[in-house]
Amino acid sequence: MNPSALNKLEYYRIQGELERFAMSYLGIRHIRNMTPLTQLKAIRHRLDETEEARALLNAGASVPIPSLEGIELILDLIGTGYVLTERDFGHLIQFLRSCRQLIKYMENKSAIAPTVSSYASSMHELKPLLSELERSIHAGRVVDSASKDLAKIRKKILVAEERIKRKLDSLVSRYKGIMQEHVISKRGDRYVLPIKKEFRKTLNGSVLDESASGQTVFIEPSELQSLQMELNLLHADEAREETKVLSELTSMTEQYEHELRMNADTVGIYDFIIARGKYALSIGGRNVGINQEGLIRLRSATHPLIGASMVPLDFAIGDRYKTLIITGPNTGGKTSALKTVGLITLMVQSGLLVPVGEGSQCAVFDEVAVDIGDGQSLEHALSTFSAHIRNIREILQTAGPSTLILLDEMASGTDPGEGVGLSIAILEELHKRQSTVVVTTHFTEIKNFAARTPGFENARMEFDTETLEPLYRLRIGEAGHSYAFVIAAKLGIPEPIIARSREITKAKAVTAHFAEPGETRALPGEFGTYMPNTTDEEAPIEAHQGTPRETVLGAAQPTATAAVQANTALPMAGEPKKENAATPPAEAVAAESVETTEAVKAPATETGFPDSGAAPIAAENVEAASPPLFRLGDRVYVPYLKRSGTVYEPKDAKGNVGVLIQQVKHRINHKRLKPFIAAEDLYPDDYDLDIVFESKENRKKRNLMRRKHIDGLTIETKPDET
Repeated sequence: MNPSALNKLEYYRIQGELERFAMSYLGIRHIRNMTPLTQLKAIRHRLDETEEARALLNAGASVPIPSLEGIELILDLIGTGYVLTERDFGHLIQFLRSCRQLIKYMENKSAIAPTVSSYASSMHELKPLLSELERSIHAGRVVDSASKDLAKIRKKILVAEERIKRKLDSLVSRYKGIMQEHVISKRGDRYVLPIKKEFRKTLNGSVLDESASGQTVFIEPSELQSLQMELNLLHADEAREETKVLSELTSMTEQYEHELRMNADTVGIYDFIIARGKYALSIGGRNVGINQEGLIRLRSATHPLIGASMVPLDFAIGDRYKTLIITGPNTGGKTSALKTVGLITLMVQSGLLVPVGEGSQCAVFDEVAVDIGDGQSLEHALSTFSAHIRNIREILQTAGPSTLILLDEMASGTDPGEGVGLSIAILEELHKRQSTVVVTTHFTEIKNFAARTPGFENARMEFDTETLEPLYRLRIGEAGHSYAFVIAAKLGIPEPIIARSREITKAKAVTAHFAEPGETRALPGEFGTYMPNTTDEEAPIEAHQGTPRETVLGAAQPTATAAVQANTALPMAGEPKKENAATPPAEAVAAESVETTEAVKAPATETGFPDSGAAPIAAENVEAASPPLFRLGDRVYVPYLKRSGTVYEPKDAKGNVGVLIQQVKHRINHKRLKPFIAAEDLYPDDYDLDIVFESKENRKKRNLMRRKHIDGLTIETKPDET
């Protein structure tokens, strides 16, 4: 799986949550190495393991998983010549005792967890090793019974210490008058008496230390020196004998290296399995059915990282349709639904139980590809659109029948018209490759395409228009809206602005109205015909009747007469256009479509611009209308560029008009322009249009020039394009 997709779907956060339930370093290692599997049998086996682990935990008793504390170091040191310490053997004793306990526990749980309990059969109790370690090591110390020589040496140490104690009692009694305090101290491993400084020569011995004030000296009496020397020699003999015992125990441990590693590996696997069971209980996880047919059916599913606060999601794909288009308002739950489907798929393929309802099904995919988030990057100079395209390019390189593709906010970050066309072409290609695709979008054109195309389906996130609260419920089979106007009105935007917004939105259909003869308005695709120039606020789309239709100022009109339709075939994607005597060219079809459409153009207003609210008039009447006047700030449409722009300079003597199109200035003859929206409908009376046409930097320079002369200050302008 692509690490980027795993990261975007927060798979690594799931691993972090799972780690909290592990008890051993091997269990944590298994979790960190966990990746989604792609083999159906392996996934089924791992899911059943997790289900059995949950059953064991539900049975009541805790599973005695050894902690493996210190075992990693022991296994690393075995065979290197290193002699294990008393502390190492203490950890090993605890590990072997825990292994014995785990083996006995699993022997009694075969009925509840037959698969999981069978793993204990590969473990070893290692009774001889455990018995020898318990006989030789206790409480982190080599015991006297570990060897006969060690027992003899320690008896001699006791005798020597007793002799020193009696001698010290005698010296304290003799020199108590010159001692600073009646306390026996040690410096290192040697006994000393605290003598007042002025009496230091009274006691025969060696000064080993002095107090911070200098008033007390610590003297080792010469009478003790021989006894302490003997005791030090005995302690050295004791250390050598202890090392000998530890060396023999290390050698014995190395003989069981394979069995110890087998036990540790099995404990790590148990820890991994039980951690999955604990995590399943914490999120209310459930076992699911799996298939390789791309069928996903989730009932009451919740995002594992959101939990009970999320409205349960009902989701289905892969039966009648393999591409689902999800629409709805912002913050309505579209992205959450996308992430929930993707993350649950990854979790199931990792053997984790997931928070879904009874009867849920998940598909097994070889690859899960994701494009979620705008992906903007200053460091890599990526815009939102560039980031989306880069992700799509990578997805197209691997997309196939066993690929789940999740695309968030498709067609965003660029010109809506081009973005929609590109998006639909991409969806067609992914459908041709039989990939399973889930898409979120705001664009009505994509919804209309899905409604008309076999193998595609619409869905919407429900929204309460009264409370402005998203309901986070997914309804499959219906297209949704963005509710921008409803939300704006509820939040206090004046009604005239809302009404004007609706007019401007409907005016998007003017692209079809201004289409040149020869331009096709119904765009054919490999899987059907989709129509541009619709909006999220329009009425629900009509069922596709097989007749291409166009939208003109919000009203759907037939594109040609029945005779033309009968003799005209729209080419499929990738096919060349065919023209013969029986089939008129596309230009003729489009021209006839315009001529035979009764209500094509709206009457001109006083300013020469179409009034979207006026009743339609006959085409011949429009021809007689006066030519439009292009004023500063008017929005116009340029048919041959298929772009709209803003007038920055009125018509000159040659009939050329200055038009600003996407920050580039053009000189275009007025006959090649179509009026779109008048300036008075766009800007207030006192609006400074320099804000539209001039850059911020140039405006600042011009203001400075008006106030005073500044040497070297210049304004550079690019030449207009023709």
